[in-house]
Amino acid sequence: MTFESWNPLNDPPAFPAARYASVADRLKNILKTRKDVLFIQAEAVVALEAVAASVARPGMKVLNIVTSLYGGWFGSWLRRAGAEVIELWAEPARPIDAEAVEASLKAHPEIAVLALVHAESASGIRNPLEEIMQLARARGIMTIVDAVASVGGHALNVDELGIDITVIGPQKSLAGPAGVSALSVSPAAWKLISQPGGPTTSILSLLDQKAWLDAGRGALPGTTAPIEFFALEAALDRVEAEGVDNIVARHARAARATRTGLIALGATPWIDQVKGSNLVTTAKLPDGTDLETALAAAAPLGMELSAGVGSGAERLVRLNHTGRRARFDIVLGNVLAYGMALRKLGFKADIAAAADVISFHHTD
Repeated sequence: MTFESWNPLNDPPAFPAARYASVADRLKNILKTRKDVLFIQAEAVVALEAVAASVARPGMKVLNIVTSLYGGWFGSWLRRAGAEVIELWAEPARPIDAEAVEASLKAHPEIAVLALVHAESASGIRNPLEEIMQLARARGIMTIVDAVASVGGHALNVDELGIDITVIGPQKSLAGPAGVSALSVSPAAWKLISQPGGPTTSILSLLDQKAWLDAGRGALPGTTAPIEFFALEAALDRVEAEGVDNIVARHARAARATRTGLIALGATPWIDQVKGSNLVTTAKLPDGTDLETALAAAAPLGMELSAGVGSGAERLVRLNHTGRRARFDIVLGNVLAYGMALRKLGFKADIAAAADVISFHHTD
């Protein structure tokens, strides 16, 4: 290889087998759990599909709470494996109400598993995880939580909440790589997964992945992607240096400043602070304009504005403050870019008031 063709991403060294267990333990600390942690060597959607395939059995009744397309996908994977899925749909682009979950559980006392997404980056909502987990624990129901976006952006104490399976991806609030994901698994979940009828010799088989635990957490099965694990270690170094609780607080501050900034601007946040996520803030476009036009008007400022995703989000603008974006300059730039777009389109926007409010919330 000549010097001119050399690239640091070519021929990376193998990730040391002895360090996989350490990385898993560091993720346990972030999740605040003593449960087993497994890696899936793929983006988190594969981990979610593996959970559905490994847990579901013919005749099993599952309450699947749907607040985005990801919840819809999860239900389809459960049904493919033979489960009887009772889907509880929230209003479009809105969080589910705990009262609706309680009513569904009372109407279907035979439910064995409950699944939901914690926070949605598609629409900027947060589901009431704590209340829902309390309802499930009281009935002895196994729980599955998609915390891919929320980990690091919202408080998440897996053991205190009693979550059986938690799926995470480091690429969102933790600002890590997208090509590897992880999940925590409780003893009760392992008991269910170990029952006959689940997948084997498959990346969708958590039981196959458990062999890594049973063998002492050395080398991972299969051919590993070393760059992803080196990147994950680097992300964990940064997370631990800041502290996960401080990262959550930073996201909460960014979300609060964005929402109050939008209100000062004269815009309309889609969801209130209590039910909103700390990942993105969504604003409802004023009547008389369309999403494509509004985003085009904001585009020259180069900020983190994008279209809402999914049913009910067709007229929502997302202001992204996830991960490293959860900081003052991005929050200020996002809101002011949205304000300038509104002005270009002939609407009023009090940019000075918005800047004052955002500055206050980042210095109080």
